[in-house]
Amino acid sequence: MATTEVQHPGDQHEIPSYEAHASVATLKDRIKHHYDLASDYYYSLWGQHIHHGLFRRDGESKEEAQVNLINYLLEISRLPKETRVLDVGCGIGGTSRFLAKEHGCTVTGITISGRQVEIAKRLTLEDKAAPPTGEGSDLLSYDGKGTVHFLELDAEKMRERFSPAEGRPGETFDCVWISEALSHLPDKPLFFSSSFAVLAAGGSSRLVIADWFKAPGLSAEQEAADIQPIEDGMLLPKLCTADDYVRMAEEAGFKTLQAPIDISKDVAKTCLIAVAMGICYFARAGWLGFPPGVPGYEERPVIIWPLTPFSLNYVSGPVLSYQRVQRVITGA
Repeated sequence: MATTEVQHPGDQHEIPSYEAHASVATLKDRIKHHYDLASDYYYSLWGQHIHHGLFRRDGESKEEAQVNLINYLLEISRLPKETRVLDVGCGIGGTSRFLAKEHGCTVTGITISGRQVEIAKRLTLEDKAAPPTGEGSDLLSYDGKGTVHFLELDAEKMRERFSPAEGRPGETFDCVWISEALSHLPDKPLFFSSSFAVLAAGGSSRLVIADWFKAPGLSAEQEAADIQPIEDGMLLPKLCTADDYVRMAEEAGFKTLQAPIDISKDVAKTCLIAVAMGICYFARAGWLGFPPGVPGYEERPVIIWPLTPFSLNYVSGPVLSYQRVQRVITGA
């Protein structure tokens, strides 16, 4: 892959050059391709947490607000310290590191992007985590606290990966955590059933979700005008409503611990900050004026939403948590 390197203070990463749209086929391939190309850029723009921030007080920085969101999810899920967490769609590992370092958790972070795994491991070592010690181990440890390791893994294969197999014991978790990644997954019922399968039995296990949703009851015209451009630009299958997630979770065997809470207004500022930073980045990199419709536009590691974020039809901030309960099967 050819790259063009742009040097300026605070931006020490490569910028992907043009690649033909035909170089990627399925949505899943496009998502992997996008994050392999774009993750260095996202780190430059977002920092280690590639998700919205929850702004609770005036004057809070984007980084403080992003940590607020993690703490809020911990609060509503009532996740105990020192638990085993599967961080699905872990990105470059910001949440995984936080849960290990600040909450004492044993964290496995999975992402479809090999490049994100590389960045996550590097940032964790830079965060003064101890490197792996045993042969074949990739476990990174925080002294006296938790541990974290990262895997390149398609979330739709997590049940297969963590189930018992010949020569390998199975692995279960106390929590499946997914923040602003589930909307990327084409088969959401599979995600919920897989999460149920990899969670330890009993009512103390948790599924914790923050994601993007569409508002309920939209007309076909509203879907076409407001939602479809977001789906196309953000590499998303059809967006769901929060109630869709509740239904799929309950069908998989979960009990709702915390009903959806819409925090869109409290996270909206993140997008405004990111857009402003992105415009500065484009100006430095010489990408302004690269319009939609030009071949290769979708391969650029940048997404500009073609409408005002947080319109009435786009709900960006609901958070939910679920409790794993034993399935009740009736009938013969």
